Amino acid sequence: MTAPATQAVRRRVTVRGTVQGVGFRPFVHRLATGLSLTGFVSNTANGVLVEVEGPPDRVADFCDRLATEPPPLAAVTGVGCEDLPVSGADDGFAIRATDDSPGRTHLPPDTATCADCLRDLADPADRRHRHPFVTCTHCGPRFTIATGMPYDRAVTTMTGFPMCSDCAREYGDPLDRRFHAQPVACPGCGPRLRLVPAAGSDVRPARDADALATARALLAAGRIVAVKGLGGYHLACDATDRRAVETLRSRKARGGKPFAVMCADLDTARRIAVLSAPELAALTSPRRPIVLLRRRAGRAGLAPGVCPGSPHLGVMLPYTPLHTLLFGLPGDPPGPRVLVMTSGNRSGEPIVTDDDEALVRLAGLADAWLAHDRPIASPCDDSLLRVRPDGTEQVLRRSRGYVPRPVRLPVPVRPALAVGGDLKNALCLGEGDHAWFGPHIGDMGDLTTLEAARRAEAHMRCLTGVAPEVVAADRHPGYHSARWAARLAGHAPVPVQHHHAHIASAMAGHGLDGTAPVIGVAFDGTGYGDDGTVWGGEILLADYSGFRRYAHLAPAPLPGGDAGVANPCRLALARLWAAGLPWDTGLPCVEACTPDELMLLRRQLERGLACVATSSMGRLFDAVSSLVGVCHRAGYEAQAALELEAAAASAWDAEISGYAFGGDLDPAPVLSALVADLRRGTPAPVLAARFHRAVARAVAEICRRARRDTGLATVALSGGVFANALLEEECTRLLIGDGFVVLRHGEVPPNDGGLALGQLVVAAHLRQEE
Repeated sequence: MTAPATQAVRRRVTVRGTVQGVGFRPFVHRLATGLSLTGFVSNTANGVLVEVEGPPDRVADFCDRLATEPPPLAAVTGVGCEDLPVSGADDGFAIRATDDSPGRTHLPPDTATCADCLRDLADPADRRHRHPFVTCTHCGPRFTIATGMPYDRAVTTMTGFPMCSDCAREYGDPLDRRFHAQPVACPGCGPRLRLVPAAGSDVRPARDADALATARALLAAGRIVAVKGLGGYHLACDATDRRAVETLRSRKARGGKPFAVMCADLDTARRIAVLSAPELAALTSPRRPIVLLRRRAGRAGLAPGVCPGSPHLGVMLPYTPLHTLLFGLPGDPPGPRVLVMTSGNRSGEPIVTDDDEALVRLAGLADAWLAHDRPIASPCDDSLLRVRPDGTEQVLRRSRGYVPRPVRLPVPVRPALAVGGDLKNALCLGEGDHAWFGPHIGDMGDLTTLEAARRAEAHMRCLTGVAPEVVAADRHPGYHSARWAARLAGHAPVPVQHHHAHIASAMAGHGLDGTAPVIGVAFDGTGYGDDGTVWGGEILLADYSGFRRYAHLAPAPLPGGDAGVANPCRLALARLWAAGLPWDTGLPCVEACTPDELMLLRRQLERGLACVATSSMGRLFDAVSSLVGVCHRAGYEAQAALELEAAAASAWDAEISGYAFGGDLDPAPVLSALVADLRRGTPAPVLAARFHRAVARAVAEICRRARRDTGLATVALSGGVFANALLEEECTRLLIGDGFVVLRHGEVPPNDGGLALGQLVVAAHLRQEE
């Protein structure tokens, strides 16, 4: 019973953050009734609204516990309280319907199946036994089914699946863990699975349990199945079947790019990869990302074509009930325990989400489609990360499990949109002290990707309520993303220099307000420079308002421009030419070229034909990879650099010496030393390790010089080259040893996937100064 009104207080509480779609209202109901308080709770477009009445000490306890004991998927960013007149009503505590007033709240990301739902899935006595869409308030899809806000079933792709009486009872019971779980369903109300065989196949179509059994049998027989997941289709095959992996690689025109794998369980993952405690925590977290792990010796039964030349293996665990059932429950016919799970698309295209489109775009790639009839509101690729030795995470692709969770901004911004770059594209919307990344889109090279970007921007606007007043883009005049931004805004977007955006992204990710500059080390493959050349090996003195180019890698010609990147042997020869070193017979990069190719390349360099100057550190890594004999022709982005890192890793602990760059990052002395060591017969892994250490030592030396000149003692490491674990760790070790504060990327990727955040804060700062 409530205390008499004379001894009671009433308080209105507004809870902001990720508090819808996570079971927050039943949590509030249980908390209030447990404290014998009266009032109500309701979802609003600004968060969760609570009015609570009772003794002062219990009301105070209630307000404290709202922030300290939230449900597992909730993220409370603010609790506002306001005293109200006491009503004296004694009608208990109620959960009211959602208020559809305008405003903004935060939608949670898609989350892996929780332990309770997995138990339901495997329990023959449970009515959701083997239901591929089992979910509750603590797990399942959110972002990929939401079509509007506030989050309610009517504005999700579940609106086409009326609840049966049993589901409706659970949905309406505040004491049930499925209370207002918007994707709630069961075998009686759907969604439903179907298996569609490829044209001309001898496989019969199937539905529901038969569809899963047929798909598992096809995978066990070495076939390729397109599997519809949370945010799009995967192409799956048995990762231990050499022929199946080679067939998938050939059909998808994947070159030698590594595949990610999904393991049936942790024991299977441990058999193919080495797992530290922090890596285990990342792998099993509700986000269920792909985690880059060290492979066990001999690949532990994996087909060689899964990840050729890579120092790591990308591993994830099942994150939907459908995945769990695809591997099979106890007693099911056996199937593969490790599956290649790669994005369902053709090379360079966005992931496929629409069922009819999947039958067309994945024709010739898949032998069958395991589909379902729940629409996907937004594509969302798997996220990718690595765990550093200190246990911190470096996200390399921020998508499923993260989007649309906001990033807290250190400075308030006007409503703004930043469109990122042309590679690893991900846009970013911001307003006030929050920024929202959209899902990973990919490379903006064709109309399908541009259309995917347009849809992502519209979907993110709808979910966040941000109406951009400022649009920012890369300064590169030829970028598809910049031209798209201009069409979107109706005028030229705010141009932000590529490497300035990288450093600003690292600063914002660490909560810096931008009033004090940092020493920014921006190393990547390509970025349009202020002088019209290709930058990418930059040491900047930067804040949000601008930057100064303090030092940079000595430039060299890039034969053929971007098209030349596929030929690291040519990049090596161009670097030797720029350093004044001869193309001696016997050098691996010389031997990799035909006599005609050598003649044409020399003439091209001497006359400056189709050559653009580049200071790119990424291109230097490519060049050295060929020079030492590791990779001469690249079939995918960063292949040469990735294989050089793998070679260096194999000699890293035994080889601690390194070369020395010339002043202002001149690589000529390093190249000369590499050539000399090659002539002595030094193994490629040793050469690769010495080169990595040389780059790290050069970074530390230039940062020391910058500190002497400016007094700055904070260094930001950004750009795609710092996805290289050896280089990032060695730079960090040397810089911290020299007394620097080092900013490394965490949840926001160091590569172009994090570029939009830097564009956002720079553009917002520039507009505020105008």
